[in-house]
Amino acid sequence: MLEAGSPAPPLELEDTDGRTVRLADHRGHAVLLYFMRSTTCPVCRRHVRALAGDTAFAAAGVRVLIAVPEDRATAAAWRAKDEVPFPVLTGRRGSPHELVGLGRAVFGALQRSGSVLVDAEGVVRHAHSATLPTGGYDRAGIAAAVAALGAPA
Repeated sequence: MLEAGSPAPPLELEDTDGRTVRLADHRGHAVLLYFMRSTTCPVCRRHVRALAGDTAFAAAGVRVLIAVPEDRATAAAWRAKDEVPFPVLTGRRGSPHELVGLGRAVFGALQRSGSVLVDAEGVVRHAHSATLPTGGYDRAGIAAAVAALGAPA
C-alpha cells in the first residue's frame, strides 16, 4: 500500500465511458481515490453514499474518484443504478487495486478496499487499507488529511 509522503504512482485507469483517466491529469487539484471491494459490497456502497453526502470535499477542491475491481460494463451499470456522482474507474490492464498495493488477502479470497488522498502536487497525503469492508473508509483520517491540505506549511 502507498504511504503518506510518497509520490503518487503514475496511475492510468479507464472511466465507464472508456476514456483514459490518469492521476497526473489532475495535477493542480487534490484527489481522493476510494477503492471499493466490489460494486456489490453493501458496506462499500454505503461508503460511496457517505462520500457523496460530504460537502467538505467540494469545499476543499478535492476531486473524488471511485475505483472498482470489476470490468467497465459492470462499473457503468452500477454507477447508473446507484446514481453515483463521481467518476467510476476500472483498470485498463488488471485491477486498479493492485496498482496501489491493495491486493487480495486471506489466501486471495478477499479483495481489500481503501482510500488514497493525493495533494495538488502529486504527493500522497493519506493512505488507508482494510481487508474487511467495514474498515475500508477511514472518514476521520480522510477528513484530517483534507483539512491539512489547506493548512500553512
